[in-house]
Amino acid sequence: MDVRQPAALLGGLTPAQFMQRHWHKKPLLVRGAMKDFRPPLSRAELFKLAASEDVESRLIQHQAGRWSLRHGPLPRRALPALATREWTVLVQGVDLHDDAAHALMQRFAFIPQARLDDLMISYASDGGGVGPHFDSYDVFLLQAQGRRRWRIGRQKDRTLLEGLPLKILAHFEPEEEYLLESGDMLYLPPLWAHDGVAEGECMTCSIGFRAPDRAGLAHEVLLRLADAVADEEGTPRYRDPSQAAATSPGSIPPALQAFAQQAVRRALDEPQALERALGETLTEPKPSVWFEPSPQGGLMERVVLDRRTRMLYDERHVFVNGESWRAAGRDAALMRLLADTRSLGPEDLARASDDALELLGAWCDAGWAHAHSSD
Repeated sequence: MDVRQPAALLGGLTPAQFMQRHWHKKPLLVRGAMKDFRPPLSRAELFKLAASEDVESRLIQHQAGRWSLRHGPLPRRALPALATREWTVLVQGVDLHDDAAHALMQRFAFIPQARLDDLMISYASDGGGVGPHFDSYDVFLLQAQGRRRWRIGRQKDRTLLEGLPLKILAHFEPEEEYLLESGDMLYLPPLWAHDGVAEGECMTCSIGFRAPDRAGLAHEVLLRLADAVADEEGTPRYRDPSQAAATSPGSIPPALQAFAQQAVRRALDEPQALERALGETLTEPKPSVWFEPSPQGGLMERVVLDRRTRMLYDERHVFVNGESWRAAGRDAALMRLLADTRSLGPEDLARASDDALELLGAWCDAGWAHAHSSD
């Protein structure tokens, strides 16, 4: 992707301009971001996903001034009649289950994939919404069908209504209002309050981004580091042959404290240990994700990553679905191309070494990628 070329998706801004002027800074409304846009899924197909045990879904209703929340799976009989007002079904991770939804996510490849989370699609009856709220992450709100009225504002008072199953602002103060129609898009930075209400039935695609908190990311990375240390052979155990008889048995020996400090430093001091743990953490599939093996015969002519596969890289490694490999030279360039574009063609594969082809074949066998071959 040429980030210096104007994009209709961004209202004529180049991706470079958007990132500089709006990302994490201020909202952007784009009329006709995707002309003649059609939802990746029909209403019936979305409802079918909501009924699946492998898909995260929610039903939100607002009746007689009261909010209610029900988590999926949501069979059709659990949903209100279409003519009933003020209800919404939200389906998370649609990109994991539908190729068109996954392709829509790739339109936003000017943002690092390490930040990309998922595509949520919501269906709402007339008057449906989830109440005024704010998110801790960036989001693109793409109107897929029908119309939705958005009110947004820089909310200073983030007090929430008490006693509700939803995080709804108690004192919402909108500053701007927009009516979005099919193909229109609204970008909102983190913490911008917003309230979207359907005018007639509508569908909205929400492209969300991961914003891990420091404590949570540290927890996951340190777990990876600890597992790596646990796999080492010959790890020394604590010994204290010079320990004197204890007069204060409840006190932790200073030598044991020093041993613990050395153990932690050892895990962190290993070359690239932290970088490797981070890459593996960021590519770990979501708990509900599973892969089907897809072995291919014949000559491998094209390789495409499965839509559920997460692949990233740094200067020394490639990371796929929570695992890591060292990469250098021509094969490293090939794997980085695969991570960036999610596919390799015949000319790319012709430059691959035998080791790289063997690794790609193993990924295909695992269902992480799919090979198109000639017999």
